[in-house]
Amino acid sequence: MYLEFYGLREPPFSITPDPRYVFLSERHRDALAHLLYGIGKGGSGGFVQLTGEVGTGKTTLCRLLLEQLPENTRVALVLNPKLSPVELIETVCEELKRDIEGKRGSLKALTDTLNAYLLDAYAQGLRVVLIIDEAQNLSPESLEQVRLLTNLETPTQKLLQIILLGQPELREMLARPELRQLTQRITARYHLTPLDRDETEAYLRHRMAVAGCARMPFSRLGLRALYQRSGGIPRLINIIADRALMAGYAREQSTIGERLVARAADETLPGHARYLARRFGAWALGAAIVAALVVAGLWYTQRVPLPVPSPVVAEQPPPADPAAGRLVAKLQATPDSELAAFGQLLARWQVDSSQVSVRDAVRCAAMVAPGLACLRGRATLEQLARFDRPLILALGGGDAPAGFALLRGVGQEHVLLDLGGENIELRRASLQQHWNGDFLALWRLPEAIPATLKRGDGGPAVGWVKDRLAAYDKGPGAGDGTTFDAALEDRVRRLQQSYGVKSDGIIGPETLFALSALDDAGPHLARTVK
Repeated sequence: MYLEFYGLREPPFSITPDPRYVFLSERHRDALAHLLYGIGKGGSGGFVQLTGEVGTGKTTLCRLLLEQLPENTRVALVLNPKLSPVELIETVCEELKRDIEGKRGSLKALTDTLNAYLLDAYAQGLRVVLIIDEAQNLSPESLEQVRLLTNLETPTQKLLQIILLGQPELREMLARPELRQLTQRITARYHLTPLDRDETEAYLRHRMAVAGCARMPFSRLGLRALYQRSGGIPRLINIIADRALMAGYAREQSTIGERLVARAADETLPGHARYLARRFGAWALGAAIVAALVVAGLWYTQRVPLPVPSPVVAEQPPPADPAAGRLVAKLQATPDSELAAFGQLLARWQVDSSQVSVRDAVRCAAMVAPGLACLRGRATLEQLARFDRPLILALGGGDAPAGFALLRGVGQEHVLLDLGGENIELRRASLQQHWNGDFLALWRLPEAIPATLKRGDGGPAVGWVKDRLAAYDKGPGAGDGTTFDAALEDRVRRLQQSYGVKSDGIIGPETLFALSALDDAGPHLARTVK
């Protein structure tokens, strides 16, 4: 395998979703903002539409959206919309945990059940959202039934917000005259396009950095060829880049140029797509590849987060998680779980009691000891996974008492916690029932670094920041000057976007934590969690 040859900890271009690798371009952030606006301030009912080619990140945005919805939101997610109108309403009712026994097959009975639930949710101050993925596969009859769902309302407000996710064919479908009533109810729409050349390079650098790469193996010409052959579609970038790294390893070439990239593209992309690339260029290439990959069944969710801790309810309730019961029992039996968690975290950073006492560390001052910083914050599990550092989760809620556990690993389906010296691997969904996002983190930080750095500052602290960023984006380090200028501010923003930190270009505690996470030294999250 090429990992050791290129200095990687793990494959950077796996098609398996991993929240640490989520990269949001400007257009992805705009699309997410449109979705959130459609549900939030603009969400007085009606439709929100998001379209894009296969592999451009629609599913990733859907996961991020689910992650950011407020707690008073209930979601029904329809993944297979090739349903009759009756089957569609049955699916929506099942997603919302409605009892429809004896009502199956009756559109009126199902609609009455759904309307009663929506009125009850409205009375409780809850917002209900229906998300339909692959909406271009809806039949005209089912689309009309979806439109009729927006007629469920009170005298002052619609009761259901509907989000349609689909390929470009969805836009064409909704442009039909017979669907104009539905189209007029769309309150927000966005079309997601592929990455441009600069974003493609930033995407590659981000994934390589997360995988532990210290030196970008793709040359400038190789990066250009990768953009041209992929059309800027993230899923195709992954496929070609992975094959190019394998070819470079087989040939013992530390630098991957345009020839290796072209050969990798020829080996992985269908012949018709290669013809269109020569005939029409990268955009036509992307369109041809989309059709070919759908047939081939290749699917990559770039994001995200996200998989995210989804509020979506499965059609059948999942089996009980025995580990969740162990977690609750251990919290009840460990009254000093915060002291235990901090003691374990200090040990992971190889800090002993002669340097700082555990009781002092628990206070989580900005600097708990010389060169050791502490941060209290709130984040999603996906954001914490991107930092790739063990940290402490503040638990509580449900039937669990308040307590603390050390987060040791994050997998696709499970998390690994250390609570009072006992390892507990439980489902992500189980954790969400007892964790509201609060965490505490420790990390190494030079004593000379102030709590805040911004544009116009200078000196050794800025040099340290530039050296850290150079390992991330291969930009200039401290040797090119130690002034916090506009270029550095832009680099900081990109880092903040990558780690899910507020993108303001100002370096505060969370951004300092992200910068420290770029250092291979120190403890990391376990890789063995499922």
